[in-house]
Amino acid sequence: MNRFLIILLTSYFCCSVCVNAQNKTDTPDSAQMDKQQELLYYERQRDLIDLGMIIIHKDLKGRLKNPETLNSKLKVSVGPIIEYTLSTGFTGGISAGGAFSTGVLQPTNVSSILLAVKYTQKKQFLLPVQTSVWLPGNKFYFIGDWRYFNYPQNTYGFGGYTTTNDVSTVAYKYIRFYETGLKKIKGNFYSGLGYQLDRHSKISQANTTGVVTDYTKYGYAETSTSSGISINLVYDSRKNSINPEGGSFYANLMFLQNLTQIGSSSNSNSVLIDVRKYLQLSRNLVLALWSYNVITLSGNPPYLDLPGTGSDTYNNTGRGYELGRFIGKKMIDLEAELRFGITKNGLVGGVVFTNAESLSELKNNKLEVISPGVGMGLRIKFNKFSNTNACIDFGVGKRGSRGFFGNLGETF
Repeated sequence: MNRFLIILLTSYFCCSVCVNAQNKTDTPDSAQMDKQQELLYYERQRDLIDLGMIIIHKDLKGRLKNPETLNSKLKVSVGPIIEYTLSTGFTGGISAGGAFSTGVLQPTNVSSILLAVKYTQKKQFLLPVQTSVWLPGNKFYFIGDWRYFNYPQNTYGFGGYTTTNDVSTVAYKYIRFYETGLKKIKGNFYSGLGYQLDRHSKISQANTTGVVTDYTKYGYAETSTSSGISINLVYDSRKNSINPEGGSFYANLMFLQNLTQIGSSSNSNSVLIDVRKYLQLSRNLVLALWSYNVITLSGNPPYLDLPGTGSDTYNNTGRGYELGRFIGKKMIDLEAELRFGITKNGLVGGVVFTNAESLSELKNNKLEVISPGVGMGLRIKFNKFSNTNACIDFGVGKRGSRGFFGNLGETF
């Protein structure tokens, strides 16, 4: 969900749960093995819930006593978190992840819900909720992204020439409501419509004495709203979006039209191209590739709704830089990550990654500067049934930018 230094998961709730889809590098093919073999496999695996049970001297086999556990619909894991990010400073809160299957009689992808409640050292309050729900047989797919933020943040202006001397602070209250419904066309192809609302209020700028910021040049206002209809075409062969398996592929082509008739501050439209490929290099090695691109075709979206570093759903693009470090009306972002296991019991894994992004300049709307990043990280199994990892990464960008980043669930 968001970026963090340390995840402290010393407590848990475990509603008798499960999903059947797992990463192919970690899990057996349930269709080719009997229930006893499957139970034996999970008995040998370890996750943070197991560690919590060991600490409080509970029998680990209690999670597997009921054979129906592996077929039940919901697996929920909840724990306290402590974070440190470039954008927030130290953060405390609670993070929750849920995975479930709506299909019993027919193959159905894993649905997920991710939720966090956080308060930060910089007096920021964050309440993000992301949902991904597959109906039986994958005939319909619903994607949600809902947020409430009370959030002062740094902003540097347009493009890639900006430096830390260009920083100013923007404070605001923010409501996001995104909901998309997709219908299967054929195979893994889906199409559908969505609605997107971004509402910023009580916007103020600080640290701007004697300086005309790019925000002011572009068009500062105390409130702004983007309200639009999206048309979506999706190909998705992933069985589990929390931790996609090697060999799967995802692509999303979206056209978004913001309209004053439904509440937007101005008319504008854009195209999103989001492509992800997962290559199985060996049984324990996956190369994940990601291209995330947003192009404003016409109009001027509000400054705070422009694409930029970390502006994807889970705020993950551009590790090595703080949220919103680079913004523009056009954005090209490329990422690659090599994922591998470390321990045989699946508890700990690792990644190395690299990325590069370019944001358009205010003066000419051209992509002129490439901002690279590199890093490495750990993957700690949060829940072995839903194959959810707690992800802790350290990324380095240019001009001394660096920091810790993370998620509950893979970066992409």
